[in-house]
Amino acid sequence: MKTLVAGWFSFEEMGATAGDLHCRDLACRWLERAGHTYDVALASPFQGGVDWQAVDPQSYTHVLFVCGPFGNGPPVTEFLERFAGRRLVGLSLSMLEALPVWNPFDLLLERDSSRTSRPDISFLADTPVVPVVGLVLIDAQPEYGSNDSSSKANETIRRLIDSREMSVVQIDTRLDTNRWGLRTPAEIESLIARMDVVITTRMHGMVHALKHGVPAVVIDSVAGGAKIAHQGRTIGWPVVFTVDTLTDDALREAFEHCLTPEARAEARACTERARAVVEEIRDRFILEV
Repeated sequence: MKTLVAGWFSFEEMGATAGDLHCRDLACRWLERAGHTYDVALASPFQGGVDWQAVDPQSYTHVLFVCGPFGNGPPVTEFLERFAGRRLVGLSLSMLEALPVWNPFDLLLERDSSRTSRPDISFLADTPVVPVVGLVLIDAQPEYGSNDSSSKANETIRRLIDSREMSVVQIDTRLDTNRWGLRTPAEIESLIARMDVVITTRMHGMVHALKHGVPAVVIDSVAGGAKIAHQGRTIGWPVVFTVDTLTDDALREAFEHCLTPEARAEARACTERARAVVEEIRDRFILEV
């Protein structure tokens, strides 16, 4: 028995979501357990599958449509016509028509319909968790001269991001104008505090991260180092690069280190040392102002 697995990932610009792909992968594992071989129908930008418009329908005993709303209209109608005569299975679908009016399936285990409602099957998907990474980048710094160094730092960071799975959250620390709609220091710092790692070319990206025990991969985008490198040395945070010493391998190694419990402990210890010195500054200021 061979099944063609289809869903909204099989059609261009139909809004396939992460949930659709979770359900697809889960359904494929279930087919394997049922003793079926299968192809997955994929459309751009997804790759590695087959084109449902090009395959021979006679190659399949079953056609499975998984996840999402399902109604009696294009492109569904064209799809169903092409695979008429195959055993048609619907899995985790929201049926848009009442079943007595329209139900094309030989077997329907719907998510919801006019007869019943079930949990979405993605509750059973075993999805790996990837690092959540705050990206806090400096704007141009004309006071330090050329922007070439900032560009080099950003390009190296981009290669790191492209090298592995991570959920990147772009965080803007400017408040005169904020590109992501953050409005207060508390909103910015609270977001940074929830990251697993922060990658930053901003000094306060480093400070806000370490303050909450979040390891930071820090790059001073001024050749030779300026305020960020000075601050890193002052507080004893070791994961600080200057752009002229930065390499792809060193950045990847630093990132992996920052994912470890040891790096979190280092961040907390660094913050404790910094706070102790700042408390001394506070006391002297109050005494001598």
